[in-house]
Amino acid sequence: MSSHDHALQVDRIIHEPARLRILMILSGADAVSYNLLRKALGLTNGNLGAHLERLEQAGYIQVRKSFQGRTPHSDYSLTESGSQALGEYWATLDRIRAEGASRSGSKGPA
Repeated sequence: MSSHDHALQVDRIIHEPARLRILMILSGADAVSYNLLRKALGLTNGNLGAHLERLEQAGYIQVRKSFQGRTPHSDYSLTESGSQALGEYWATLDRIRAEGASRSGSKGPA
């Protein structure tokens, strides 16, 4: 794979639609509760949990667990690494779009 091809490779962790949506929500807030994410995304507990775990393992998000009374509460936030990775993801998509436009001779949408 050439360095040019590598520059056009998207981050597969972020590229999965549910994980991208999670990161987009977290990028607009200091912290978001698990329940708010579940309601906003319409995912099952198991599905959301798996995506959050994958993002946490990648270092893109962090979780703060606490109790509100006797009820467990989890808040998620974007890490600096996650913010940087999301920015790089969008930049890669822009490069891919520009590459496609230059190959087709198009200058993009009018």
